[in-house]
Amino acid sequence: MPIPEDVTGDEIDKDVRQELQSLPKTLAEDVAKNLVMVARLIDEDPEGAYGYSKVALRLASRVAAVREAAGFAAYANQKYGEALAEFRAARRMTGTVDLWPVMADCERGLGRPEKALDMAGAPEVHKLDKAGQVEMRLVAAGARRDMGQLDAAIVTLQSPELASNSVQPWTARLRYAYADALLAAGREREAREWFAKAVEADRDGSTDASDRLAELDGVEFVDALSEDAEDTEDGADAAGESAEAAPEDGDKD
Repeated sequence: MPIPEDVTGDEIDKDVRQELQSLPKTLAEDVAKNLVMVARLIDEDPEGAYGYSKVALRLASRVAAVREAAGFAAYANQKYGEALAEFRAARRMTGTVDLWPVMADCERGLGRPEKALDMAGAPEVHKLDKAGQVEMRLVAAGARRDMGQLDAAIVTLQSPELASNSVQPWTARLRYAYADALLAAGREREAREWFAKAVEADRDGSTDASDRLAELDGVEFVDALSEDAEDTEDGADAAGESAEAAPEDGDKD
């Protein structure tokens, strides 16, 4: 797959660069460039990111960072079985537990919420950092919802992190998930309160909390472009009707 000229491979994280040092220099550069493309495209063009991840995987399947990137690319394309296999491979290579929450979420994607809940109660969770533990809580709550256990999902999300007034990278998503669970349970007033709190914490627009809040407040959004187009069409129709109604010069007395 083509690599843009502005991609050098130096953009990758230093830890990944260090992993690639086990490869011949030219090969390491090629792999690095493909990993950069995966990171660049994964949000806006997940299919494209997946293609680059497959190239990197073909070049260096024994590098943990490559297996992890391939896992996230597959995950972004809802290829949960493939993603889980790659994450497991990366975990075997590194021995770390960082991927535990996303592995559990893959189990959800494969229709196995019970397995995700088992993973949420495993000893590995205690080895996660705070962000990882919050992510695991979100996955566990999602698994509860998959099983129709709304009240249990709500309780799962209730935590010191949810109650805290400090804003962390996970705060908006945690508040959003809680609000969404409350709304699904018919607790609209509380849901509105938590969607509003999610908006306060969502500084980079990672959720659509503001839209959900507006919907609860009965605000309707109108597409300005469509409205302008309709106004133009209405104006043209009106002009046409006026022209038809106007008498020709020869008809004037």
